[in-house]
Amino acid sequence: MRMRKVEPRFQELVDERALLAAFEEMLEAADGAPSKVRNAFVTRLRGVREAALARIEEWLLAERAGLMAAARLSHVQDALIRVLATVATRYFYPADNPSSAEHIAVLAVGGYGRGTLAPGSDIDLLFIRPYKTTAWAESVVEWILYALWDMRLKVGHATRTVDECIRLSRADLTIRTSILESRLLWGEKVLFDELMRRYEDEVEANSAAEFISAKLAERDERHRRQGQSRYLVEPNVKEGKGGLRDLHTLFWIAKYYYRVHTSEELVSKGAITRADLKLFRKCEDFLWSVRCHIHFVTGRPEERLSFEIQREIGTRLGYRDHPGMQDVERFMKHYFLVAKDVGDLTRIICADLEEHNVKKTPRLHWLFRGGEKKRLALKGTEDFVVEHDRVTMADPQVFERDPVNLIRAFHYADKHDMAFHPDLMTLIRGSLRLITQKVREDPEANRVFLEILTSRTRPELTLRRMNEAGVLGRFVLEFGRVVALMQFNMYHHYTVDEHLMQAIGVLGEIERGESSDYMLAHKLMQTVQNRKLLYIATFLHDIAKGRPEDHSAGGARIARRLCPRFGLTPAETETVAWLVQHHLTMSMTAQSRDLGDRKTIADFASIVQSPERLKMLTILTVADIRAVGPGVWNGWKAQLLRTLYFETEPVLSGGHSQESREERVEAARKALVERLSGWPEKERERYLARHYPAYWVRVDLERQVAHANLIRAMDKGKRRIDATVEIRPNAGVTELTLIAPDHPRLLCIVFGACAAAGANIVDAQIFTTSDGLALDSIYLSREFSDDEDEMRRANRIAARIETALGNAEPLPDAMVRRGQAKPPRAFHLETEVLVSNAWSDRYTVLEVSGLDRPGLLYDLTRAIGDLNLNVASAHIATFGERAVDVFYLTDLVGQKIVHPSRQAAVRRRLTLAFEQGRTPKASEASARVAELA
Repeated sequence: MRMRKVEPRFQELVDERALLAAFEEMLEAADGAPSKVRNAFVTRLRGVREAALARIEEWLLAERAGLMAAARLSHVQDALIRVLATVATRYFYPADNPSSAEHIAVLAVGGYGRGTLAPGSDIDLLFIRPYKTTAWAESVVEWILYALWDMRLKVGHATRTVDECIRLSRADLTIRTSILESRLLWGEKVLFDELMRRYEDEVEANSAAEFISAKLAERDERHRRQGQSRYLVEPNVKEGKGGLRDLHTLFWIAKYYYRVHTSEELVSKGAITRADLKLFRKCEDFLWSVRCHIHFVTGRPEERLSFEIQREIGTRLGYRDHPGMQDVERFMKHYFLVAKDVGDLTRIICADLEEHNVKKTPRLHWLFRGGEKKRLALKGTEDFVVEHDRVTMADPQVFERDPVNLIRAFHYADKHDMAFHPDLMTLIRGSLRLITQKVREDPEANRVFLEILTSRTRPELTLRRMNEAGVLGRFVLEFGRVVALMQFNMYHHYTVDEHLMQAIGVLGEIERGESSDYMLAHKLMQTVQNRKLLYIATFLHDIAKGRPEDHSAGGARIARRLCPRFGLTPAETETVAWLVQHHLTMSMTAQSRDLGDRKTIADFASIVQSPERLKMLTILTVADIRAVGPGVWNGWKAQLLRTLYFETEPVLSGGHSQESREERVEAARKALVERLSGWPEKERERYLARHYPAYWVRVDLERQVAHANLIRAMDKGKRRIDATVEIRPNAGVTELTLIAPDHPRLLCIVFGACAAAGANIVDAQIFTTSDGLALDSIYLSREFSDDEDEMRRANRIAARIETALGNAEPLPDAMVRRGQAKPPRAFHLETEVLVSNAWSDRYTVLEVSGLDRPGLLYDLTRAIGDLNLNVASAHIATFGERAVDVFYLTDLVGQKIVHPSRQAAVRRRLTLAFEQGRTPKASEASARVAELA
């Protein structure tokens, strides 16, 4: 949008006349030699700009007017460029009697051309010269640019004639867009006017469809790079879906098509209503506020709203804590609602362009379309028809006549696999008030909604349309509370409502068998007696987020209230409520408990109680984990869930399982034998005997083969220690496999060596062979995007571990210094240490949870060693910023820790290790390293 009106405070920021007078005073003091004062004057201008930015930041904090802040920043930059251009042409390169070629115009283009800037934005300039280049013009342009660079500004620039601008605009979309919003800053207005006249006549004329198609293709590619969802929890405010660039794209295409210069003209042209314009400005003002604050806080042109700064930005914007929601979560909820409004505006503009035959197909492909409107009957209803392969209303009173049609519209679209006509979506958004409590309780409305939710086609697509239109949150008010609700943690990648949509989508993929990642879940889905209960539970499992109470218990309470409304029987309602209440139980058990311990299985079975519930909980758990975000679901977690399922199923079926534990162990051994067919038989048998049953049921076949070949190579080379690495790009981690003689300090040394190398451990799987070898798989956060770079880093870590275990040199002090790095400052979690003898019949289970940080596992295992405790198994899990580390322990004689005072000592020492490890004393660090050495 153009913002050229003069605002009173603009004059307080920079005074052009005073700056020119100051230059003349400096020039006089230097005996009239401009070159002597050039650097001092540029330094002064930089100071003026910095002071102006400080004032603008103060006003932004007080007024919270982002668009005005962006306009003020642009005004400051305009003034400084005009001063520089005047000084350059008046004092450095004066042209007393300029020829026709010695004229120039300085234009602001691109985003700067709109008259808005963020503190760290690039300054995009276009220098327009007459028909040929002269030494004078080159000197002036060069002088201005060098001055701007010396002011530490990033400048994008080009010097062209009008002819060159027109020719390049026709061929290059970026140049065409930049000139679309060009603005004269200084110089020959005749050149600027000629450019604008010819641009409108020779570039814009008869090219609207081409321009719009190209800009939307550009937008789609940008969304693909940034992430298709507008509900990513660390959004890019400028380039992300629902961000400023989307708003600018809307204005570009509307301006290009309607040949207007201001947003007000779009209203007069009928492209948008005044209410839409108000929403546009409201969204733009909010996004500019956020963007300017990000730049001020970070001191650089950062566009990503990362966890590190979200809380501070929210505080600057005035958000405060509410019961069940942190201040930062309230801020981010507002952000995502604005992003949703941007999406609504996109559809509005598209709908109007559709009426003018600029846009063609129903799925946002922009091509030519002609012919008259043809309406076809839609089977099963007289209220809706088909127009150009899209569902639309038969008449404008369709919802006033029967508000349940607001639900039926989506059902018909799903049933016939059709998109919505823009006119229908506009009418739906304008009719949301009709969804009253009477409609919510209407049996027909709920029956139709349940058919949408449990559709065998693509239910998540229809539900997402309902959510975008605002219908879903009005029909299910509890869902409306989690719309755009962000969970302020590093584990979840999406807002709560988007996570629920993603989970429904994954459940559909599981049912259709579309991915080999969910083979067990797909197999179980075919045998589930009532599939609709799974879809309802998936839809409701996080619906109580953002409340003061535990969301699992709160979700179960909501399920008991909603399910009868959906038409479920009391027994079905109780099943759904149970699934919601325990939707995290299987995941936590699989990742943080010893699945080879019979007590673990017995306790889990006592919660589940029936084979049917076990099947449904397994499927729900898979969908939930996969919907968290890219890279969260991996083969290891799939294997853990399979193990837990197959360990529990015989307990619940009274021993009449389709596949017993012994049968699964034997099947795994046979599968490995087939893969090791080239080994001598006796060698194979000796190798098979080295592993305990837990190994066979918890490790997938491919990793078993890799382990076998590694151990065989070690045996032949008579090596006792080896570490190998493998890049796992799909999971976003690097796997390090370690084989070494087991001993009490092994884990401590390994984790310490990782800390010394700056490696962050996100997961680990620990096994021991019957002949005393430790077989550990350690998963490290990936540091480099390039596989070769990451492999070199991983090999350095493996070599450091081998050196430390071989005791060739003592572990360096750097291990502790790097290992005790501070955790992410954006998060604050309380440390919790639990010591339980009830979770295992043989071991004391120690569970430590809290804020993850580099070196944490080293500190914990070092403390366990100091307490003279043996680690039988360790289960390392990371959920974003939260670490949950579980150790199965005994004392030195193999007994549980039963004395209360000893348990209290364990809790104190582990809590101290967790907390003090963040800022270790050098003396303590040296002492610990000496102990390990």
